[in-house]
Amino acid sequence: MSCGAALVNQPLGALKQVPGKAARVVLPARIPANEETARVLLRAAVVTPKVRRGSRTGFLFLSFAPMTFCISPAGVRLPMHACLAALPLALAAVFPALAQGVAPAASLRETVVTANRVEQPLSDLVSDVSIVDRAAIERSGATGVADVLARLPGIEITRNGGIGNTTSVFIRGAESRFTAVYIDGVRIDSQSTGGATWESIPLSQIDRIEVLRGPAAAVYGSDAIGGVIQLFTRRGEGRVAPYAGVGVGSYGLRRAEAGVSGAAGEGGAFDYSLGVTHEESRGFDVQPLAKRNPLKDGFTSPDRDGYRSDAGHLRLGFQINPAQRLEATVLYSDLRAQYDNPIFASRPPLVYPDDVGTNRLRTAGVAWLAKWSDIYSTRVQLTDSRTLYQTMPSFYRTETHLRGYLFQNEFRFGPHLATAALERREDALENAATSFTPLLARNRSQDAVSLGYGFVQGPHSLQLHARRDQDSEFGGKSTGSAAYGFSITPRWRATASVGTAFRVPTLYQRFSQYGVASLQPETSRNVEVGLRYAEGATSAGLVVYRNRVSNLITFDGSARGCLSSFGCYANTARAAYEGVTLSGGHRIGDVTLRASLDFQNPRDLANDRQLARRARRHATLGADWRVAGWTLGAEIQASSKRFDDAANTRTLGGYTLLNLVASTPLTRDLGLVARIDNAGDKDYMLARGYAMAGRTAYLGIKWTPQ
Repeated sequence: MSCGAALVNQPLGALKQVPGKAARVVLPARIPANEETARVLLRAAVVTPKVRRGSRTGFLFLSFAPMTFCISPAGVRLPMHACLAALPLALAAVFPALAQGVAPAASLRETVVTANRVEQPLSDLVSDVSIVDRAAIERSGATGVADVLARLPGIEITRNGGIGNTTSVFIRGAESRFTAVYIDGVRIDSQSTGGATWESIPLSQIDRIEVLRGPAAAVYGSDAIGGVIQLFTRRGEGRVAPYAGVGVGSYGLRRAEAGVSGAAGEGGAFDYSLGVTHEESRGFDVQPLAKRNPLKDGFTSPDRDGYRSDAGHLRLGFQINPAQRLEATVLYSDLRAQYDNPIFASRPPLVYPDDVGTNRLRTAGVAWLAKWSDIYSTRVQLTDSRTLYQTMPSFYRTETHLRGYLFQNEFRFGPHLATAALERREDALENAATSFTPLLARNRSQDAVSLGYGFVQGPHSLQLHARRDQDSEFGGKSTGSAAYGFSITPRWRATASVGTAFRVPTLYQRFSQYGVASLQPETSRNVEVGLRYAEGATSAGLVVYRNRVSNLITFDGSARGCLSSFGCYANTARAAYEGVTLSGGHRIGDVTLRASLDFQNPRDLANDRQLARRARRHATLGADWRVAGWTLGAEIQASSKRFDDAANTRTLGGYTLLNLVASTPLTRDLGLVARIDNAGDKDYMLARGYAMAGRTAYLGIKWTPQ
């Protein structure tokens, strides 16, 4: 069947409350567009090539046009939702006929760490996992980690204006704080707002990203209600490999990076990787007057809101002997970004302050890996991370310090894999005193024991996990998960899983002037089923999930019981994250196609309203084409309408974006990448009152001697 119009929409953000300021509590915005629901319009034409007996006769030829339907080979006009629902199956059904001569897909023996916290072949997993490698990151030309993640199935992002401003990532519509985030195995989190500070993670230092969609608290403990994202820096190997790159772009963007990696010693026993990067931009006015009602929203400075970022990493490894290895990793990131703090007055001020936010991220970890026999191996790991956020001249400062200890055991025998781990996590929060709030300095700890069992044989895959966390504040919490996969045929595989998860309240939610010490952990129960198809370069997938959260913590302006007269945090809500994710990909000669479509219904179960700043539908569609030494790419990202508030009274319109990218080797050692984002110059917002960049361009050159 040929497919037509695809409604693509990419939701953006959950509310992420900025710890209080003065007498006004302002929820930071993060969401797109003040216009009607956008539609990605794809016209499909049936082409009749010469084909073998028994093969299909049509394939997709994509162009853009204002359609809301598609035409089947029989000439029947089909509604748009039917076209979209058929997307992954159409990829699977149509493209095998053309697969002859297609380059092979990635090896099925590619390994993944994130799903079960141990290295496993991707083909053995039952979990819903996506992988992004360095080659894909560099081809994308993206600036931020969140921009790369936004192209994956089931993921949406929000940002308060341009790069460098507050950014959130949402897996399957779940709150940003419901995603556990690790860099080289080091946990990062904020004990004030909750969740990772995505804007401070330097994409230039990241070599690989693994995304696990679905709860994983039975493996990782608190926070992993929506999923887990692991980011890995480059690991040195082989001969010395230096690199350097520079780039320029719109809004005065300038970027420079350099690094070196490799291995030394007998048999490459000592490996190393070092990288640094600098980036700055004059930016644009993220809160223009046209996007605001100054009498209600306050006056903001009309100046540009730029940013400046410095980051680097060091990763070392030493193979003591074939069975013993030591690893160490360090990452730092300093980000200074301008923003506009609203001034509430009857008339605009004569002079606006230069509002600047500073984000600092530091991670460090050491690990000892030992293989004691063909059956038994261990991992001992110590980690430390610090996250700081500070604003000036309107002073606010918060710092989170996390420390982790892990002793993990693996037992592999035949088709069986058993794991047992002891883990301790220590959290500390310090919020500096301001003219309105006292000093807040609190800490807590969690001790845990976890067990896991995996079995892979023939068409069967089984994964079981159980974990017990003992929190110094709340006592014990048990979680568990069970997942099963069955290969119906060599091409088709069905999966099913159930699991429970939880997140303890942040220290700010319990002990700030808005906090309530008696808050209870947020808990969830998830059920999902999936169907996957894979043959050569063709893949397709369908996942149906339902994740229900109880004791959801929200800020309630009418609640009492805290020091603030403007409201308190409270366990007042129940939420449901339900939906269907469709995905597909294929390679035809030198053209690679990929697509994903999410139908979801994130809602408040108490009033059946749509959760704020999340769309009901979002999608991506991309194609890469290798021709004459160039790799040319185009992608569409789109989202349906959302609501800016929990009451569903302020609508944020949908949007559609077109991004273009091209890369080519200039010489044996020099490569070029060029990118145009928002090629249609779409006027949209990811949060009410916050403008996003219009059409932007970037040009970069990188030296990697061969």
